[in-house]
Amino acid sequence: MPLHVPPAPAPALRSVLTALGSPTAVSEARISALRSAQDPATPDLPLPVHVLDRITPEGVSATRLAGWRFLIRCGDHAVAAAETRLTPDGWAFSHFFEGPYVTSTERALRQAETMAQPYQPRLLSMPSLYTLTLWLHGDLSDDGSTGHPAATDLLVPLAPAPPGIPAHVPHRVADLLPLLTHRVTPIRLMGSPA
Repeated sequence: MPLHVPPAPAPALRSVLTALGSPTAVSEARISALRSAQDPATPDLPLPVHVLDRITPEGVSATRLAGWRFLIRCGDHAVAAAETRLTPDGWAFSHFFEGPYVTSTERALRQAETMAQPYQPRLLSMPSLYTLTLWLHGDLSDDGSTGHPAATDLLVPLAPAPPGIPAHVPHRVADLLPLLTHRVTPIRLMGSPA
């Protein structure tokens, strides 16, 4: 079943296209695959990046939209990604990057394409766990900018995943988030009782 990728805001896409056309932005990125690409670099598969700030035994906080991420393709595979962020003046290019999350995201999206149920793909970052997941949201009518992980949505941990959590294995939100809450270590403030 095809994924229903929400359209990225037009200014976010324009900012990535402008950065790809800028020799300075590409050279400052220090991504050799991007600088030496023989094929044109094109932004593909825009995904809203949501951040889940708090996971506690009582539940999760609402997510907040932190940006849009575009996989950058050269030929038939992604070689990098471009991140945009919302500024007071609108959507702006933030940076290019490479690394394991680029290939892991591409792999997780290919896996999700083979699922029987349609989903809206998003990325869900959990900074307190140093974790990034592909969030397969069941409500296809959402525009991608808001939302809360529904119990029946799927989360696919991207590699590198936290120890004991297998990467690229889909988990229902209701099953994975309770496992992750045990991994969050409360921060003890100086002077507070142990």
